Amino acid sequence: MCSIDVATSSVSSKYFATDVLKNRVGVYMETTKKFLGLTCQKILKVGRDDPRRAIHSVKVGVSLTLVSLLYLLEPLFNGIGQNAIWAVMTVVVVLEFTAGATLCKGLNRGLGTLLAGSLAFLFEYIARETGKVFCAIFIGALVFLIGAMSTYLRFFPTVKKNYDYGVIIFLLTFNLITISSYRVEDVLKIARERLYTMAIGSGVCIVMSLFIFPNWSGENLHNFSVSKIEGLAKSIEACVNEYFSDRETNVGKDNSMEDPIYENYKAVLDSKSTDETLALHTSWEPRHSWHCDPIPWQQYVKLGAVLRHFGYTVVALHGCLRTEIQTPKSVRLLFKDPCTRLATEVSKALMELADSIRNRRQCSPEVLSDHLHQALQDLDTALKSQPRLFLGPNGPNNTANMLALVAESTRLKPEKQLSSVKTESSALYEWKSKRVSKQLEVDGRFLRPTLSKIAITSLEFSEALPFAAFAALLVEAVAKLDLVIEEVEELGRIACFKEFDDHVIVEVDEKSKMEINLPSDPVE
Repeated sequence: MCSIDVATSSVSSKYFATDVLKNRVGVYMETTKKFLGLTCQKILKVGRDDPRRAIHSVKVGVSLTLVSLLYLLEPLFNGIGQNAIWAVMTVVVVLEFTAGATLCKGLNRGLGTLLAGSLAFLFEYIARETGKVFCAIFIGALVFLIGAMSTYLRFFPTVKKNYDYGVIIFLLTFNLITISSYRVEDVLKIARERLYTMAIGSGVCIVMSLFIFPNWSGENLHNFSVSKIEGLAKSIEACVNEYFSDRETNVGKDNSMEDPIYENYKAVLDSKSTDETLALHTSWEPRHSWHCDPIPWQQYVKLGAVLRHFGYTVVALHGCLRTEIQTPKSVRLLFKDPCTRLATEVSKALMELADSIRNRRQCSPEVLSDHLHQALQDLDTALKSQPRLFLGPNGPNNTANMLALVAESTRLKPEKQLSSVKTESSALYEWKSKRVSKQLEVDGRFLRPTLSKIAITSLEFSEALPFAAFAALLVEAVAKLDLVIEEVEELGRIACFKEFDDHVIVEVDEKSKMEINLPSDPVE
């Protein structure tokens, strides 16, 4: 019986171990399947967000294959030699996402290599006529002098901005050729092969960038400006809608990472480096449009600066939604209609500016319509119709009490402050009694409590005061809108945008209405 029990238990334990192993394998397979699924989704999402990324990846692969033939094919390898590998390195470094960036790097690399090879050959010819010892001293002095001068040259703003990469390539090539000339007899061959491989690699990159599905930096700068204006228009309208909405807001909590309002204006605030980089690359691009009109990249940078200043107002407007002190909804509703109309008109004006840039036409003469001025007048009338809301029940007395409280608190010592401050406010008295009982001593000194929040609540400020700040920011947005319009009009004049046409605008409006009513878009 014991042997039977032992056999039975061993068989059951074996089955149990097998089940555990199967469960673990199943869990592992399920986890692996989920991981692979998420990875594939992320890979596809990157391509769907911008199909040009997939095209650029293919272009890089084709370019690397072409320059690799210099090393793989025997006739080409015999003609160029081991230096063929420099063509592969050139493609990896030079071929960028946009044509302007590729041209900037390619031409810098070519100019730096050509200049370095010429100087190295000239100095090698001078040193050749001297002895071995003097040649070594001469080469060492040249390396020090050229290295120091080139590095110092990189600190000049113009050189740093436009030719920094070319100076680096010049310094690298000069040192390689000059130092190698001390041990190698035919330095001209080294310089020639180095120049050939660089020219082949840069040529392949430039051809791929300019003629095979080109991606222009000027177009990216143009579209980026449009998207920034549209983001500001959406943000300012969404701020007003949320401010007057019925749902509760999470006051004091930072939900900026998932807030659509923040996402819309974030690109504007972080656009300085992007604007300058795209403008720099645009300056290297040829005129590729149908009429060969110039791309005023300087004006796009100026427009970006004005949009950032406008964006700061939107940030402050967004901050009013998260302030600690909020105007009651019953008071806000008194001014909902004029504020909503004003925000809508500002948003319409911004969308008109974005549409004019997108279609490369002059903006409408009525971009600042009468409706915008009427909305301003209505808001002004609504504010003047409720003067008591902004004065409070005891305006002058409250201010005097606040000044007296602050003056007395600054004269007293920290350890005697809590027992000496006198006020008529019951809220302040309750707070003082609680804090006195819980007073702590740290390093022989008493902690000095903050009086700001309780002082504010004890003074019975006007309930409409936070709304006054919100309304002032709305008016400030209207004032800054004029600056945006001026920069857009200047952009249209310099870039030779086509004249404004009412018929074209009607067709665009109808098309936009059809797009809004698509089933995939949310219908209000």
